Amino acid sequence: MQEKLDKTDRMLVRALQENARLTSGELAQRVNLSQSPSWRRIKHLEDEGVITGYHAALNRRALGFGVLAFVMVAIDHQNEESSRIFEEAVCAIPEVVMFHGISGPEDFLLVVVARDLDDYSDLLQRKLHRLPGVRQVHTHFSLQEFKGQLAGLPV
Repeated sequence: MQEKLDKTDRMLVRALQENARLTSGELAQRVNLSQSPSWRRIKHLEDEGVITGYHAALNRRALGFGVLAFVMVAIDHQNEESSRIFEEAVCAIPEVVMFHGISGPEDFLLVVVARDLDDYSDLLQRKLHRLPGVRQVHTHFSLQEFKGQLAGLPV
């Protein structure tokens, strides 16, 4: 079910996206509510799955991950069993920070971090090419970041 958000709910989630450390009092002030109704709205948004967690935004470069790669992967067969085995294997690789099934000539998109190109090359040869059922891998490197946050960096 898609949750219908009113203007106040949108203001609350926008404020939390900008700074999840805001106190309930600060959140209430930002949306012109008293603290209890603001807290109840946040709790409802959590219960409905609109808010799924609270995270610290980390700087991948400050953690030593100078390379960000978008890896397009095509697999041999896409039946339920082979897809599940592939998905489990990918999810076990810490350097894969995002993972999506996609439409188009490739089957999956992996967002991968690495310390440098040598580290990425090693990861590609030792892990990505050896994933079960891999038919083809194409890598695109990020040259500039304009918008977006990564979660789940391997720290």
